[in-house]
Amino acid sequence: MRITLHLDTFDRIDPKAYAILWLDNVTHKWSREGHAGLQFAECGKLRGDARRTLVCSPHDARPLFILEGLAMGAEIGPFEGESGEALWCCREREAELRVAGQWRVQCVDKDTVLAEHSVFAEDEV
Repeated sequence: MRITLHLDTFDRIDPKAYAILWLDNVTHKWSREGHAGLQFAECGKLRGDARRTLVCSPHDARPLFILEGLAMGAEIGPFEGESGEALWCCREREAELRVAGQWRVQCVDKDTVLAEHSVFAEDEV
């Protein structure tokens, strides 16, 4: 399952700041498909539990975003229109500094689709 997620309302940083992420529930990876006003990696790994999903750096387990209420491993959901709080961990050295915003599921694609150009191309056989 691939989920298109819209992150926004990081007003403390920039009122127009946003990011669009693709979350792959099978590979537990994510890719950045668009952004403005937020600087972070193009792709990385997903970790989560029953309460939240961590959008992590590609090189370590440090979270870039904490998506409260988005349970990727839940039997039901996520569903289009679902939303919650997104915490942007905006500085590598200051793990406690977090800027609050919102996440919203724009689209849930339950079909398996191979992207023509993927940031995960090295994983494809």
